Amino acid sequence: MLAFARSSAHAALIVFFGAAVSACSSTSFSTREMVETLKPYRATVVQGNFVSREQVQALQPGMSRQQVRDILGTPLVASVFHANRWDYVFTLKKQDEQVQTRRLTVFFDGDQFSRAEGDEMPTEAEFVATLGSRASGRKVPQLEATEAQLERYPAPAHTEDAPAPAPADSAGARHYPPLDAAQ
Repeated sequence: MLAFARSSAHAALIVFFGAAVSACSSTSFSTREMVETLKPYRATVVQGNFVSREQVQALQPGMSRQQVRDILGTPLVASVFHANRWDYVFTLKKQDEQVQTRRLTVFFDGDQFSRAEGDEMPTEAEFVATLGSRASGRKVPQLEATEAQLERYPAPAHTEDAPAPAPADSAGARHYPPLDAAQ
């Protein structure tokens, strides 16, 4: 009898694990689709300095390193091994969108700017347009009342009988001891 119970338990375990394993592989398309739509929020990641087309156009050959830094900002990479080269890399990673990457390399002859190479940079207006806004679909409420709306709520009548408010300094004046102890 004990052998029969033991073999029945083994058979039940094998059937249970077989059903569990087969259940994992038989999910329907709608279940997969539902799981894929339930994604956690991923924050927008911005790395590097955004360099606009206007900034690149402001660079002139012969400018000093400090002038270039004032226009473009601090470079992302200023290598000791490539002292005459600064690299600006900008990366914008948003959820469910393709990563935007822009690269610009600035070259110097000694301390003087000589040339810039890299991707075509967007203007500031083009870049702002790519950022988008979640609030664009919402209607902005009117923040100013019209004359007709103001007439519906007349100003309260001012009466001469109203008591004058008490002066603020006598209402709740508190006296604190001096901070220095008298000796």
